[in-house]
Amino acid sequence: MNPDSKIVLVGMPGSGKSTLGRDAALQFNLDFYDLDECIEKAAGARITSIFEEKGEGYFRRLESQVLGQMLKQDKGFILATGGGAPCFNHNMQLINRYSVSVFLDVPLNVILNRLTGTQVEKRPLFYGLDTSEIILKLKSMYEERSPYYEKAKIKLSGEDISTELLVSEWMAHLKVKP
Repeated sequence: MNPDSKIVLVGMPGSGKSTLGRDAALQFNLDFYDLDECIEKAAGARITSIFEEKGEGYFRRLESQVLGQMLKQDKGFILATGGGAPCFNHNMQLINRYSVSVFLDVPLNVILNRLTGTQVEKRPLFYGLDTSEIILKLKSMYEERSPYYEKAKIKLSGEDISTELLVSEWMAHLKVKP
């Protein structure tokens, strides 16, 4: 299977990977997968429960296993990863080997707005934090994770990354590829 028929979206939590992925999958007529949902299905448990009961280390190993299985499928798709997925267990290298990786580089203030309210409850790394703690955590995470994200084949930056921009950049990537 040609890796160019698989698109994997990477970036910070709240950068819009799942939203953009769903929209782009419709446009490309591809299946869409959310890696966290795939992990929950494989584990038979919610991400928050996995973190609470078995810890982040166990979660990251399971995440890598499910990611590897997804990437080795013989069909095209769009996959939205969790924010940390590219940063552990050589996952970014695996993503780049089997797909076209796309980094959604969204300003942290936009992400903060998206993470406040009910969205925080769905994200175990931010649960129970107040706004100032979320800001500090976002800044720290971005510094730690951006070197991995920057290895993506395509980088899309801005506050409102559209499906049209993703389509345009993906097509440009295909044209310049040897």
